[in-house]
Amino acid sequence: MPESPLTTVDYQRRDLSIDQKLALKTAATRLQTEFSTAFGVETIERFLHSSYDKFAGRATIPNFLPLLAERFARQRLRALARAEGKITDGKPTVLFLCTHNAGRSQMALGWFTQLAGDNAVAWSGGSEPGNEINPAAITVMAEVGIDISSEFPKPWTEEIVRAADVIITMGCGDACPVYPGRRYEEWVLDDPAGSDVAAVRVIRDTIEARVRHLLTELEVPIAG
Repeated sequence: MPESPLTTVDYQRRDLSIDQKLALKTAATRLQTEFSTAFGVETIERFLHSSYDKFAGRATIPNFLPLLAERFARQRLRALARAEGKITDGKPTVLFLCTHNAGRSQMALGWFTQLAGDNAVAWSGGSEPGNEINPAAITVMAEVGIDISSEFPKPWTEEIVRAADVIITMGCGDACPVYPGRRYEEWVLDDPAGSDVAAVRVIRDTIEARVRHLLTELEVPIAG
């Protein structure tokens, strides 16, 4: 059964504060402005609504929920546009997946975004998303000038997988999605959860080397 669109009735849900309702309405307006040529209002609001629900059960700061929902809905709508051929820029698209989307996949995304710049597209996700990014991962990435502190653990969704040309998995095993026609790689890396900063630095540097190799294989020039 398809998810219901974010109608006026949905905005009156009892689990939403007045501020959250207003924030979601504002987010819907921004997304409609951005994606009006690609999708109808119902699709845009449905993605915003379902994105909100994916975070609602584990948010530590409820007032941030509308912002997280808007950011994730925007990513999902961009992915859907790619999957449906509404974005045809020819840029390679990579999806990094691990279990909690809190350490390895976030560091990989950070490196890829830094090194590829506007020459390629990357996303990350988790089979069981955590509540926050691993602080040690934030610290060691900041040491090399990459800020991942504004990222957040999120799940993978069907449209994001459909849009990816390459799917890099890191320890999520059978929980990781398998779609035909995609290139898959498993990167065997230690899980940084519970490790000290020194150990996470080693993981960071290993990920950098693998991302650089991947970009070379994809014939993506290094930005800058």
